[in-house]
Amino acid sequence: MADSSILVSNGRRFGGVHTALVTPFKNDEVACEDLQKLVEFQIANGVNGLVSVGTTGESPTLSTEEHCEVIVRTVEYARGRVPVIAGTGSNATSEAISLTQHADKAGADAFLIVAPYYNKPSQEGLFQHFSAVAACTAKPILLYSILGRCGVELDVATVVRLREKCPNIVGIKEASASCERVSRFVNALDEDFVVLSGDDASTLPFIALGASGLISVASNWLPAEVVALVRHALAGERLEALRMGVLLADVFKQLFIETNPVPVKYVLARAGLIQSAEVRLPLTGPSASNRAVLDALLKTFPKH
Repeated sequence: MADSSILVSNGRRFGGVHTALVTPFKNDEVACEDLQKLVEFQIANGVNGLVSVGTTGESPTLSTEEHCEVIVRTVEYARGRVPVIAGTGSNATSEAISLTQHADKAGADAFLIVAPYYNKPSQEGLFQHFSAVAACTAKPILLYSILGRCGVELDVATVVRLREKCPNIVGIKEASASCERVSRFVNALDEDFVVLSGDDASTLPFIALGASGLISVASNWLPAEVVALVRHALAGERLEALRMGVLLADVFKQLFIETNPVPVKYVLARAGLIQSAEVRLPLTGPSASNRAVLDALLKTFPKH
């Protein structure tokens, strides 16, 4: 387990690439063997951290027991080699607190807390929600703002208030694809507050504006390539970063041809990285036309 006291004092230690892991299934059960294989694949290819049971991990359709088990297993498989950021958000504050406390005891290094979805709280409600969750742990918390999934968006002013009140709120995953929002976060927050792209395709412009990395879907399949993209961008190696950006442009587009994580699970299964492309209802597998698109994409990276 990483040193969480250091991580609290400096959110920028979460820079780089953190893979938003899929939750592999086999016959509608969590496939722990595949999860372990995927964790090893990520670490071997240089990712900076792992996100367990975020949206990509199908958190809405995991039972509470499964949710907690996947986090426990991910911590176990990572063995302290990279930080594990547990997705423990909920639209019920009490549930978010309970999940966070369980993941804390399991050894997660930090927590990714999504804005409450469906019930559409006010900015004051968001402030109180995140404050309550932050109070239940001393470990670092990353906020997660994604309007398209939640129906609400964290205002920059609300994030500033949260940072001032809760020192363990150390960063935000920004999934709006809005360069203007990233610029405002970077300018309004202190230098130790980390802004991470939550949208693979926005990685390069976000880093150019001061973001420190990416929580990635694509790195489930192509971790080494996504790591190279982000490392070049953070190092100011513009030509190399642009070259990788061009190489990955179709990947970042086609992996979202249907609702995440449907396409990435299909690609992972076809590449032999997991046994099954299963997703849980109400999600279904990709259409025949989209399978053809993804099969063509797979041929562009045959080594995987």
